[in-house]
Amino acid sequence: MEASPILTWTLQQEIPVPSDVHELLLEGEQAITSFKTMRDSATFTSKRLIVRDAQGLTGKKVEIYSLPYSSINMWSSENAGRLDWNSEIELWTRAGHIKVKLSKDADVRRLDSLLAWAVLQAH
Repeated sequence: MEASPILTWTLQQEIPVPSDVHELLLEGEQAITSFKTMRDSATFTSKRLIVRDAQGLTGKKVEIYSLPYSSINMWSSENAGRLDWNSEIELWTRAGHIKVKLSKDADVRRLDSLLAWAVLQAH
């Protein structure tokens, strides 16, 4: 029986790190790269994944998810090759199952590599 994800995020193309992400970082934590999401951004740092989710019609209310790499137990990536526009990465974490859908402008292998670096290194 497949577990339903507790969260689903969609990552689009890689973007410069948004300036307001820096105020969320701990001393010594560095922003590595960011991706555009449907309404906001997802940033990989040296310690965690930060997903900002603008809410409401105006987008003034912002929910921020912080996923420490240490809480990721396992991940999988799925794509059908170069022309696949429906790639996805699934994360199994201590909090539950998270699905990350990728648009055609997000490179699934780049994300897979970022996760390997983040989860398998001692940060």
